[in-house]
Amino acid sequence: FFFSLLKRKKEAKKEKSSPTLVLHGNVPHEDYTSTKIPRRGEQAAAAAVTLPFLQLKFGRKVSGGLLSLGKSAVAISAGRRADSPHFCMVYNLLLKRKRIFSIIKYENLFEDVYAFRACHVSEHVRCRTGFRLQREENTMKTITVHASQTYPIWIGRGLLGQCGTYLKQQTKAQTAAVITDDHVDCYYGDIVTKSLEENGFRTIKFVFPHGEASKCSKTLNQIYDFLCENNITRTDCLVALGGGVVGDITGFAAATYLRGLDYLQIPTSLLAQVDSSVGGKTAIDLTGGKNLVGAFKQPVAVLCDLDTLHTLPKLFLADGMGEVIKYGMIRDEKLFTLLEQHTLETVSEVMDEIVPTCIDIKRDVVEHDEFDTGERMILNFGHTLGHAVESYYHYETYTHGSAVAAGMCMMTRATCTPELYVRLCDCVKAYDLPTEVDAPVAELVPLCGNDKKRASASLRFIVCETIGRAEIRSMPFTEFAAWMGGVDA
Repeated sequence: FFFSLLKRKKEAKKEKSSPTLVLHGNVPHEDYTSTKIPRRGEQAAAAAVTLPFLQLKFGRKVSGGLLSLGKSAVAISAGRRADSPHFCMVYNLLLKRKRIFSIIKYENLFEDVYAFRACHVSEHVRCRTGFRLQREENTMKTITVHASQTYPIWIGRGLLGQCGTYLKQQTKAQTAAVITDDHVDCYYGDIVTKSLEENGFRTIKFVFPHGEASKCSKTLNQIYDFLCENNITRTDCLVALGGGVVGDITGFAAATYLRGLDYLQIPTSLLAQVDSSVGGKTAIDLTGGKNLVGAFKQPVAVLCDLDTLHTLPKLFLADGMGEVIKYGMIRDEKLFTLLEQHTLETVSEVMDEIVPTCIDIKRDVVEHDEFDTGERMILNFGHTLGHAVESYYHYETYTHGSAVAAGMCMMTRATCTPELYVRLCDCVKAYDLPTEVDAPVAELVPLCGNDKKRASASLRFIVCETIGRAEIRSMPFTEFAAWMGGVDA
């Protein structure tokens, strides 16, 4: 009896001192249940949107309400009050005999469970004394583009699950055709479709293989056939859900099918959010070069959910940083200085500042030169050689951002001071991007002849002799080839 009493007192003391996480979803407190959900796989991810109320303590048994997509990872909706906005925090439980021994809290804080589905996070904080749940305010920013068509760009977190609400504000369409690739569809296809349907849209979806190779006439014709088979009319709209490839080809389909449809851009990659989704450039590639067939078609809106960046592999985060560095070079020295203070490992800490800054720079340039006849060409700093690099390697070895980074460094080496060249290279290296490529310049330069900025026998290219200021230069192509160390063309 004595030992039994001592054991109960010990357990009571331990229970009292154990750090407690009170976690709940966004439903009334009295509606919480202890519904069990699968602990692994896609079924668990789908069930997570209805996570029940529970208390998570050290020593407690793992039971209903925990989500595991690998090892012992869990995602739990959390908030201070039943009526507060819900968040999804990601934990990893170290289990011993099915009891919680320690808890690792990943640093990422998502506003919805969908962002956890493909969460591959390496950065984490080990905590053995419990957590203090901090409520983050979701302050959405809106940037308005005044071009041939005025439209908003919404930037924030947790926006993807509300895309139907936002789209409804911008179009009278009753049917929305979602165009996406197979990778993005696994992450966000269901979330977007659900939101659109909840807001009264008849929703259909076309999925094509991911990658630059799909940005071609074959895929475009498949999209046309899909739209025709589903009786899409000029009063309907398209939704581009994905990265730059998805946005470019969807925009071109919207510009040309039935001579024009509304379309919404939902960029899910950093490169697409800061660059390709804004400004109305749409295109597909040809064998002879990149983006050679296209049209200017402004979207009805752009929705940038920064939470989608959490699911990006480092390779594609670095890819987007190539374009971000470009913005600092051509227009914003303060942005460039900020980038110098971070690396690929830490840049996520300032992403809420970086993305709006880049978008605002592009908005300003587009408003002054929507159709790319003058000032807008500065946005192609690094692209003249960058596109040549992509073409030389058949769009396989280097991503677009990597090729642009190498192109910026190669052009800066040829036109600017050694000090500026070193400074740019150091910044580029900090984000795991190349400063040069193995391809001989003599073989890259002829590929620059397919650049869209070429005018008759002359080639226009961009130079940044000072950080924050870009200059458009023109030179006969044969002279450019000799100047860069290439061959006569």
